[in-house]
Amino acid sequence: MVLPSLTLSTQPAVDSVAEILVLAAVSTPDGPTLVADPAFAGLAEHFTALGVTGRRDEVVRLPATIGAAGAIAIVGIGTVMTPDALRLAAGSAVRQLTGADHLAFALPLADEQQLDALLEGALLGAYSFTEYRTTSLADAKLSATRIDVHSTLGNQDSVAHALAIAEAMQLVKDLVNTPPSDLFPQSLAERSEAAARDLPIDVTIWDEAALAADGFGGILGVGQGSTRPPRLVKVSYSPADASRHLALVGKGITFDTGGLSLKPAASMVGMKYDMTGAATVLAVAVAAAKLALPVRITAWLCIAENMPSGTATRPEDVLRIRGGRTVEVLNTDAEGRLVLADGLVAAAEEKPDAIVDVATLTGAATVALGTRYFAAMGDTTLVDQVLAASTATGELAWPMPLPDELRALLNSDVADIANAKIGNKAAGMLLAAVFLREFTDATIPWAHLDIAGSAQNEGGAWGFTKPGPTGVSVRALIRLAEDFSRP
Repeated sequence: MVLPSLTLSTQPAVDSVAEILVLAAVSTPDGPTLVADPAFAGLAEHFTALGVTGRRDEVVRLPATIGAAGAIAIVGIGTVMTPDALRLAAGSAVRQLTGADHLAFALPLADEQQLDALLEGALLGAYSFTEYRTTSLADAKLSATRIDVHSTLGNQDSVAHALAIAEAMQLVKDLVNTPPSDLFPQSLAERSEAAARDLPIDVTIWDEAALAADGFGGILGVGQGSTRPPRLVKVSYSPADASRHLALVGKGITFDTGGLSLKPAASMVGMKYDMTGAATVLAVAVAAAKLALPVRITAWLCIAENMPSGTATRPEDVLRIRGGRTVEVLNTDAEGRLVLADGLVAAAEEKPDAIVDVATLTGAATVALGTRYFAAMGDTTLVDQVLAASTATGELAWPMPLPDELRALLNSDVADIANAKIGNKAAGMLLAAVFLREFTDATIPWAHLDIAGSAQNEGGAWGFTKPGPTGVSVRALIRLAEDFSRP
């Protein structure tokens, strides 16, 4: 889907000819309060009759008794009009007001931070994936193709920034939504090249022969059971004015059957999303180039399809990771950490200022943090920077520890380390991160983000988030790249 056009307008909101003009209400102990130009003050008299409360995700549509728009909608902000609340409210309004081609927002905004949040949320709420719909498409009510925001704040740079964020989120969601029959290691590599086209980005791709020649045994081992061989993709944005270098490593399992440690049938449904980490780091690098950020970004996409076959890696096989460290594979369904190990070693060889890996790594992340938070662990300073970026963008992240005592659980009788502890049910998310730490460079700050719980929304829609892929951590990592770009 093409994102809607987004326009800033200084025209008075009462003159808007949009199909629906969106105003807002804040929930207070004394009842809802209208958030709009004084010209619309009379609408508040009807809030009780209309059932307007101002609660989040509430959208109430009413006839346009004031102004030139076709109709008016009141979107709930919640109790406080913060940038986060505005982002969610704008996204919720666009998501729910489907079938209208032209929407306009007219909310009095305090500053450009609030404006940026509203612009971003409006675009994010418009996302839909229709590529595989045919007969059902005609009856689908889609989001607006034109959105106006009435404000005297901001300029075209504000719009361009919001578009770059929304395009990054769209790229991730489109890739995750694509069926695994069409998205496999080679096609994901090709789509990475397409996403970087016409941008100051270099893309390098390792095929299976190059992976073997360069010692990427983790990626090869995970992918060797599939008829569609693995790939490693390096996406490099290196502006001349960059003074710092941020490396991003993403898990790209285009479909995860569990390999010979086969998942139950029900657990396999949804496993096309296991390449979300790779899609995320690609999208962040592309967004950095579009925004011309003065920071070097290198994204490593570690891509394989984890399939069972006569050539698949067996439990008790030993893989040699890039750099020489050996791993005894005790669980072929603990494959994400194997491809990431290769990527972490390769990223560290370039001596970046920091490395962040992103992965739908463990079901234990969902058990620990539910379906809206992602976990951050690793170097304390870098984790704090990730958390600050998450807070600034309204993302939900939580720090988790890396207990040293867990390392003993991964001891192997035949290799340097095992990839799992069979029978252990405790601290699965932390144990996976402890494994990854073995493949980092202690001199380079490293953070691991486990997005397994929040990368896919299997519940009801909320804010700008529909059921399906969420794009979680994309906005936080773009903000982290922006923070790295500042002196």
